[in-house]
Amino acid sequence: MVTDAPPVVVIGPMGAGKSSVGKRVAKALGVPFTDTDRVIARSHGPIPAIFADRGEPAFRELEAEAVRQAMATGGVIAVGGGAVTHAATREALVGARVVLLTVSPEAVADRIAGSDRPLLAQGGIDAWQTIMDERAATYAQLAHAVFDTSRRPMSHVVDDVIAWLRDESTTTGGTA
Repeated sequence: MVTDAPPVVVIGPMGAGKSSVGKRVAKALGVPFTDTDRVIARSHGPIPAIFADRGEPAFRELEAEAVRQAMATGGVIAVGGGAVTHAATREALVGARVVLLTVSPEAVADRIAGSDRPLLAQGGIDAWQTIMDERAATYAQLAHAVFDTSRRPMSHVVDDVIAWLRDESTTTGGTA
């Protein structure tokens, strides 16, 4: 993949595997990987504390800035599940190749058990489903490709994403 290729942005609900898949895709392609949640936590402290102290709107502003910076760096970017709810973040994604990872409620239940994710603190899997339902249309609107992580090894999902990126770049005249 050439370094001037458009960034690949991995979106999807909490627990879909955005960071795991994104990191592996970046490594396979030899490009930088940015997890915007980690960038925010490094600069501003734990995300649950940001939610508690400053609220979700303040967090979404920090997230939009982290996404803008990551887009400038390029490579593969994993964004938080709710990043797409913020207009400035959606605007920042223009020009990126957006990969949506999906996961069934049954498969995600074990992944999010005991989570400190602020939006799941009260309600667990029921809260996850409500949030997923609220965001589903936005995810679908932004996605250029969709891959389900429910019952497949992450390595197979990574292989599928890489194959799609290579196919996508050849049909658009780019190189992978």
